[in-house]
Amino acid sequence: MTPEERFKLIARNTEEIVTAEELKGACENKSPSAYIGYAPTGMLHAGHLVPLLKCADFLNAGFRVKFLIADLHAYLDDKKTPWEKLDARSEYYKEAVSAVMEALGADTKRLEFVRGSELELNGDYFKDVLHMAGDVTFARVRRAASEVVRFGDEPKLGGFIYPLMQNEDFKMLGVDVAFSGIDQRGIYMLGREMMEKKPACVFTPLLPALHGGKMGGKMSASEEKGKIGLHESEEAIVKKIGSAWCEAGKAENNGVLALAKRVVFPVQGKLLVERPGKFGGDALFSSYRELEGAFLARKLHPADLKAGVGKALALLLKPVRERLEGKRGIIEAAY
Repeated sequence: MTPEERFKLIARNTEEIVTAEELKGACENKSPSAYIGYAPTGMLHAGHLVPLLKCADFLNAGFRVKFLIADLHAYLDDKKTPWEKLDARSEYYKEAVSAVMEALGADTKRLEFVRGSELELNGDYFKDVLHMAGDVTFARVRRAASEVVRFGDEPKLGGFIYPLMQNEDFKMLGVDVAFSGIDQRGIYMLGREMMEKKPACVFTPLLPALHGGKMGGKMSASEEKGKIGLHESEEAIVKKIGSAWCEAGKAENNGVLALAKRVVFPVQGKLLVERPGKFGGDALFSSYRELEGAFLARKLHPADLKAGVGKALALLLKPVRERLEGKRGIIEAAY
């Protein structure tokens, strides 16, 4: 794969790249590397599929990818994961991410899982973190992490250490590129301000919650009705998408359209919508633009769109469900 082909694959389905020239430089390396970090808090859901698809893109582009399971971060962020659950949830995340990579057919020979505590509690790691702590204000850190960390009315100190550690992770892992959801942007921009080696960053878009509409908001593990868990049954997936907000002719905050655009088409390249003959018969959409155009023109009914996306997502997640079904003990220990 040429550097140009690498860049094109990595740049697709992204929200922002900081900077394109830096990413192009990484793509020219003989053995380029990247990392993504997940704090093992709530169970993985469909919103996580977008950055995980990007993980597959990096792997298929020939990058070495270090997947950081940031266990200490999960505790520091207002104890979203209790200390005694860190090991179990870290194991669940490793299994779930591996299942997704397998389902996507990603080349995992260059994928390495790293536990945050194993990286962060050794060497000069915290010497560097303390150095950063002496140079930055509480206000600046809070602003940087406001889309990620749960600060509350009386924020805990851990939430302010969190973003400094995240940028030190990049340095200690020795990679060329950091990638994540766009909600992490503020943290990495802080790192680019403070660190000598500035992370080149690839940010993926966020999926809106299924309740959508005026309520807005991203798909989150904390809102059961607004998310689709990776482990859920085909019936549950179809039912949840069937009850999602999907106003005819409206694309903004439409979680069903977003799933089609950000997950179904990047994986399958098409979407089949099955309809009775009296309603126009089956329709095969070969691009998201074609699908959205039909929906905005009210040539595709919301119920038909939801049925098509629900079936496609359930099929995509089938191997993930099957693998996780054999890991019930790990899931029960974690949650």
